Amino acid sequence: MGGQTSRFRAMSKHGKRFRDAQAKVSSGVDFNPNQAVLMVKDLASAKFDETVELAASLNVDPRKAEEIVRGTVVLPHGTGKTVRVLVITQGEKENEATEAGADYVGTEYVDKIQEGWLDFDVCVATPDVMGKVGPLGRVLGPRGLMPTPKGGTVTFDVGRAVKEIKGGKIEYRVDKTGNVHAPIGRVSFSPDQLEDNLGAIMDSIVRARPPATKGTFVKSITLSSTMGPGVPIDPNLFRRS
Repeated sequence: MGGQTSRFRAMSKHGKRFRDAQAKVSSGVDFNPNQAVLMVKDLASAKFDETVELAASLNVDPRKAEEIVRGTVVLPHGTGKTVRVLVITQGEKENEATEAGADYVGTEYVDKIQEGWLDFDVCVATPDVMGKVGPLGRVLGPRGLMPTPKGGTVTFDVGRAVKEIKGGKIEYRVDKTGNVHAPIGRVSFSPDQLEDNLGAIMDSIVRARPPATKGTFVKSITLSSTMGPGVPIDPNLFRRS
């Protein structure tokens, strides 16, 4: 009885439009990527161009360092979002970053961030200025904005980094519950574009499987739009032995 009450309360938090859309998703059915993409697009009902997001549940224990799953991938068709890139660097690398399309460039932004400025989506830094950038970890770290070598955002090749980010490169990391959440585009994208992006990030996640992981790696996959219900995808389609 308590479980039914909790489920009712959870559903009541959503509006009628969401509940009507959720009712169209067959219970207990895992769809193939094409079906899921078409359904997500069909069920999107907001007046804005909703983001389409992937949620993959992985068989890992994020409390163990050797089971952390993280990586980067360049989505073939980008995310549909205009990404504001900050590059903290100095000297000739400033011109390289600017020519590559960076929105903000320079070491003066270290002070601006300390003063509360955070009007950017990705931060890139060259190794020679990490002494100045390091103390920003307490501000940028919790927001997922801290430059890291593994994420490709601590590099002297700032031109390439900026172009990749602007071209659709995203970074993902498993959360404390063992899930990876990542945007794969917009509802306005064509089905083929969304499928391509989905395939690219799932291929990257599967390749990032920790050696210590035993048994099934990808437990479940769900696709949804910002305001829409989750549509389950058959995880077997992305599993590798």
